[in-house]
Amino acid sequence: MSEINVTPFVDVMLVLLIIFMVAAPLLTVGVPVELPKTAANALPTEQEEPLTITIAADGQLSIMNTEIAPDALVPRLRAIAAERADDKVFLRADGAIAYETVVQVMGALNQGGFTNIGLVTDTGGPTFDGASPATDG
Repeated sequence: MSEINVTPFVDVMLVLLIIFMVAAPLLTVGVPVELPKTAANALPTEQEEPLTITIAADGQLSIMNTEIAPDALVPRLRAIAAERADDKVFLRADGAIAYETVVQVMGALNQGGFTNIGLVTDTGGPTFDGASPATDG
């Protein structure tokens, strides 16, 4: 009999598929920050992975998962903007960071060529209209 038995190959591929399906959600931006809570809704998703700038509680800046010095931020952003089709960037800042620092980073983003800046927050914060915050559940 000269046929190839593909059953073990299919079994191995199914196991790999399950492993990747479980591991894929764990591959998110890994800089831990305590995001402030707001009543804003989530932005719609895009086809291109959005650029994420993070300001940690100690003031450390990160582009995606890579830490960067503040004086190297604008040149790096210009290089990234030249390669990207979209000018959307998400700014994640720890709630303990001063407003002045967040605004300075937003100015650097503007100088770097990114004018479409989205501020990332957690849901469930105050609504300021007297209604209770939305809860999941």
